[in-house]
Amino acid sequence: MKARAHRPLTNAEKKALVAAAGRARRHASAPYSRFRVGAALLAEDGRLFSGCNVESASYGLTVCAERTAVFKALSEGVRNFRAVAVVTAADEPTAPCGACRQVLWDQCRDIDVVMQTTGGRRVESRLAALLPYPFEFGGPK
Repeated sequence: MKARAHRPLTNAEKKALVAAAGRARRHASAPYSRFRVGAALLAEDGRLFSGCNVESASYGLTVCAERTAVFKALSEGVRNFRAVAVVTAADEPTAPCGACRQVLWDQCRDIDVVMQTTGGRRVESRLAALLPYPFEFGGPK
């Protein structure tokens, strides 16, 4: 994966990304935390891959929405990404957890991150701002 010049998201791309994450959120399985999360990942070729959080009684086996979206895209052979959106019903936009930030960095590098609430509050960032010192050891670049 080589570094690409940053191409800012259009308003239409942001809208589609957030909508896909919102739809995915409805499928979340969060019987323990009741904190439903949806995510959508925008591939360089324009395809969207969505995911939701899936909890387990053995909490360490829980998978976050962001990682679900990444794994779906990777399993379809996609390796180049532009952005991820995260949608929750929290009062404030929710950033990806630390594990998701690292997986996003490993597979997507410094992509745009759009965090939005179901009530419409939005925060936008770059992944490097959320994960300033990623763990790296010669994996995909």
